[in-house]
Amino acid sequence: MKRGSGVLMHISSLWGEYSIGSFGKEALEFVDFLSECGFSYWQVLPFCMVDECNSPYKSYSSFGGNPYFVDLDTLFEKGLLTGDDLRSARQETPHSAEYVRLYHTRFNILKKASQRTDEEYRKKVEDFIESDFYLNQFCDFMALKSANGEKCWTQWTVDKADSEILYAWKFIQYEFFTQWAKIKSYANSKGIKIIGDIPIYVAHDSADVWGNREFFRLTSDGEPKLVAGVPPDYFCPDGQLWGNPLYNWEEMKKDGFSWWKERLKSMFSLFDGVRIDHFRALESYWAVDAKETTAKEGSWQKGPGKDFIDAINSVKGDKIIIAEDLGLITEEVEELLAYSGYPGMRVLQFGFLESGDNPHKPHNYPQNSVVYTGTHDNNTLLGYVWELGEGQRRELMEYAGHFGDWNLGYDSIIRMMFMSGADTLILPIQDLLGYGSDTRLNIPGKADGNWQFRITRSQLGEINTEKYKRLNFLYKR
Repeated sequence: MKRGSGVLMHISSLWGEYSIGSFGKEALEFVDFLSECGFSYWQVLPFCMVDECNSPYKSYSSFGGNPYFVDLDTLFEKGLLTGDDLRSARQETPHSAEYVRLYHTRFNILKKASQRTDEEYRKKVEDFIESDFYLNQFCDFMALKSANGEKCWTQWTVDKADSEILYAWKFIQYEFFTQWAKIKSYANSKGIKIIGDIPIYVAHDSADVWGNREFFRLTSDGEPKLVAGVPPDYFCPDGQLWGNPLYNWEEMKKDGFSWWKERLKSMFSLFDGVRIDHFRALESYWAVDAKETTAKEGSWQKGPGKDFIDAINSVKGDKIIIAEDLGLITEEVEELLAYSGYPGMRVLQFGFLESGDNPHKPHNYPQNSVVYTGTHDNNTLLGYVWELGEGQRRELMEYAGHFGDWNLGYDSIIRMMFMSGADTLILPIQDLLGYGSDTRLNIPGKADGNWQFRITRSQLGEINTEKYKRLNFLYKR
């Protein structure tokens, strides 16, 4: 990655009138903002469907797009939605993603739009879906899931889907990918590259597992044998039991990791680069018996290692891959990262939680790394500083060159990050705004209230674009 900087903000956090951010004019306006500030990157989170906790990290498909991001105004301009349809979809709760409402209403609105397409339009949709095996598989899965009362695929009894439901899913995916292609093209024309995100694991109840069972460690009736998580640590004495089925890496290796190659190719068609979540699992991963209720009793098992890196590099081309190398990092993981050549990650907030030196303090940032004030799983920078112990806060402020009232030292921290020797700096949108912990996007392990943060157009307008343009110029980003 060239020396540069960017902003982390998911599509869901864009402003707009219809309960969640989308691929509409607001996304184009955000690209203009990035360009005016001199930023080079827009980093987003996974584009797949969300789970019952609104998280995109446990989805029905690695290949399918989130229907909520399809822009309704665009469908209105095409004559596929009416003014009444738009009025019925207008935001009810200001400035927050309305996931419950979306869950109950959005598919029906999009299905209504699909039923208004003519024969020529339907042929475009069908041809687009037929050209992508895994996207087609996802549409089949969602239609069959509907026909079976939304039950998990292991409990299905009906094997024929409703044709209009199936077409609606195909229409949604066609609109998703074609609308996003225009946003990405516009961003690239303004010198902005888009960085996407690949969750390392998939959900058990997904098209990925349903259609590719041989690639997962399942019982004869399709249930997981072993599931994913991370072992106990200082922050979580029971570890974290994620519950995703684990890959059958031996079977995947036999056919040259074809499923993963197709997954990467799909992501590279959407983005200029991707972050691979939980990279350390490619070296060794924590495996827990599916019957366990905590992650305590798991074991480390070897991942696919260098063979996997070679396979995905064969489809990488000139795209960017960022390795999320956070957590328990061993010499073996460091060796695999070095072999890959991918930039790893450093997070400022991990640097000052306790005294002493560690890799997350800016003087230790390697050039080939992507550094963050915080990620989507962290507090905002202001919230983090506020909640630090007095000693750690003083250390951070003095480290950043600020020796006065700590309330006035925020800009010194931001400047310090721009100054660092790391090639790439990414700032969450909340940190550009200087917002506190009430705007945090996600608290891992908390089931409710996550993923709802949205900005308004007026809030974006409060950011001093000249300030960031100058910082990018001064520090050659």
